[in-house]
Amino acid sequence: MTMEHRFRGSYFETDRRANLKWLLHILTFILHCGFSFEEVRYVLPEEKQRGSVIGNVARDLGLKVAELNARRARVVAEGTSLLCELDTASGNLLINQRIDREELCAQATVCILQYQLLLQNPLQAFSIVLDIADINDNSPVFAAGDIKLDIVESTVLGRRFPLESAHDPDLGTNSVREYKLSQNEHFALEMSPQINGNAYPELVLKKALDREAQTEHILKINGIDGGKPVRSGTASIYIRVLDVNDNVPVFSQRVYKASVLENSPMGTVIAKLNATDFDEGLYGQITFSFTHLSDNSGGVVEINPSNGEVRVGGLIDYEEATSHELGVQAKDGGGQASHCKLIIDVIDVNDNEPVIEIKSASANVAEDSKPGTMVALINIFDLDTGNSGRITCAISDNVPFKFVSEVKNYYMLVTDGMLDRELQPQYNITITASDAGSPPLSSVKVMTIVITDVNDNPPTFTQSEYSVNVLENQPVGTFVFKVKADDTDDGSNAKVLYQISLDTNSELSSFLTINSETGEVFTSRAFDYEQLVHFQIKVSGFIAEDIVPAEAPRGYLVTKVVAVDADSGHNAWLSYRIVRATRSNLFMVDLHSGEIRTLRNFMADDEPKQTLIVLVTDNGRESLSATATVSIMIGDGLPVLSELFEFADESRESNNLTLYLIIALTTVSFLFFLLIGSVFYFKLCRRSYVYRSTTASLPVFPTTYCPSTFTDFSHCGTLLKDDRYDPFLTTGSWRGDFRFGSSTDTDTLKKRSAAYQKNTLRRVSVDRGTLKVRAGAPQPCYVIK
Repeated sequence: MTMEHRFRGSYFETDRRANLKWLLHILTFILHCGFSFEEVRYVLPEEKQRGSVIGNVARDLGLKVAELNARRARVVAEGTSLLCELDTASGNLLINQRIDREELCAQATVCILQYQLLLQNPLQAFSIVLDIADINDNSPVFAAGDIKLDIVESTVLGRRFPLESAHDPDLGTNSVREYKLSQNEHFALEMSPQINGNAYPELVLKKALDREAQTEHILKINGIDGGKPVRSGTASIYIRVLDVNDNVPVFSQRVYKASVLENSPMGTVIAKLNATDFDEGLYGQITFSFTHLSDNSGGVVEINPSNGEVRVGGLIDYEEATSHELGVQAKDGGGQASHCKLIIDVIDVNDNEPVIEIKSASANVAEDSKPGTMVALINIFDLDTGNSGRITCAISDNVPFKFVSEVKNYYMLVTDGMLDRELQPQYNITITASDAGSPPLSSVKVMTIVITDVNDNPPTFTQSEYSVNVLENQPVGTFVFKVKADDTDDGSNAKVLYQISLDTNSELSSFLTINSETGEVFTSRAFDYEQLVHFQIKVSGFIAEDIVPAEAPRGYLVTKVVAVDADSGHNAWLSYRIVRATRSNLFMVDLHSGEIRTLRNFMADDEPKQTLIVLVTDNGRESLSATATVSIMIGDGLPVLSELFEFADESRESNNLTLYLIIALTTVSFLFFLLIGSVFYFKLCRRSYVYRSTTASLPVFPTTYCPSTFTDFSHCGTLLKDDRYDPFLTTGSWRGDFRFGSSTDTDTLKKRSAAYQKNTLRRVSVDRGTLKVRAGAPQPCYVIK
């Protein structure tokens, strides 16, 4: 090879590679364009085994398999039975029922099944088209196993006698392709073409008949299809040789066409066929009959055998078959017959009401949902065609909802305005679907949507001012008055807590204390008229929730859940874990300390209100447990405290676990004996005291836990036992806090011990450094005179 040839070969090779690369880019572009239509089409043969894979929908639609379960993917049908199912573990579309093309589509040229793949959160819908391909699963069949012919002996050579065609439900090459006639000397078999392109067999006389020599001929005809393997059907031909009948019936048309409205009453005349025979007597009497009726035509039409009148004989349904093609035979008394074709077109009428199917619906919608939030997915379709199948949809007037349609026949019901549970807690939305038929038909369905509450209303006091007279020198804990505030929200959002406003003079606020749950105000000091005649305080109503800044980083300390077990030692070791959460990947709880921290930064789609259910279990042989519900609000504009987001050194914690357990056991034992001594001390002294640590390293109780208006009145008889508090110190965290436990006398201590044996878990709403945010601005002050 010369240098020039080598150069040219290299050049052409480079050019060929460039062309291939260009073609690959074109194909990639076409594929991407194909996926943008959000439709996938599969061609599969009928009669495939159940469980067979049709195709991988996830791969073909560019979806991740993990999305299918996460977004509750499912395949739905539109007015037809669902013959396939989605395997969400693999993304494969599987066959779950027997697929018989002939049963589904009769002899239609194309057999298409339309399904939809629905995904939620966010909503997506993809079209799945199954093209059912025919296989050779049916043998040709002659409707009459025996074909009887009467042929006069004077019949001229070359005379043709039409035979009944074999019927094969299969299509294309799998249908009847040829006929074979048994060996004989008088007859041959030839095919006669029809107008519609089909052909039927004809018996051709090749040798003159002699009735005196042979009065009857018996032949076999085989109908053979073109499938692999080949299938065939056989019929017997009985030929009786008659004396002269030299005219056959003749139809006025080779093909008759007629039309009929669907649902026409029985007996309605569709067409009248006409055939003539120039013979006289018996040979001129014509009898009409159908040579073959398909499954869709059987029982639907009937023919009068004497006059050829075709009438409605049953229910004609356009949705079952749009047309009927019938073979008609005219046979005279001498046994000679001719054939024609009758094609009946069915005219659609508006006989189907629109169908309203709710595919997915949210029973509850939060009142703070943004406009455009999807509430329900509704499939509305009509089995009729043309104008009768065109649908218009509407919903109730004066409701903050509307319809949005992005996929044919699928409508999303979305919010179209602001919702307010306090004004309208529930909507009954009437959905009306009407078609454009004449007369139009419509369907109605009512959906009930419940508006769920969010905390969007501040507490409101029933009175703006209270005026109370208090005698001086009354015992500490004397009831003074009770304030009352209402909140129009619902459930936990309407629970109001009370506190003496922090901007009240601390010296004045020390005279009174308030029950945060009931609003009852009690004296906390003895009043002296000579020192103070009257004063004013402010009371605020608020809803307590744990607040975390929206900018909090990973590992930020949100709050701390503390449980106390009256047992000691090994049985008192407690473990915490989250068993349910609004977002499973947003918060974690420390196994031993109960500290709740963030696992990641907050995102825009995170709900502003998070709810956690924390389970605490002890380490006894038969483990006991309790749960607590923690409500957390994500607040904007709150400061992020740097000391609250350091993660503890887990490896170091693990290495020192044994040492911690020993220290914890020793500490619990010490505190137990200290508690026993304190009880006896309180019993003897009958006076209140406040525990203050002399060790500088012990944590200080935050002011957000105990406002200055809270003091100890455990010895006063006017407060309920459930409202009395003693401070104690919790363990398990470097940020130890004071928590409140009940009881100040021996009887109450016994009750508390019994309750603690049941592992009652008390929830503390705010840990160190966390801020409380009121639901609304404080109401006007309350005056005590």
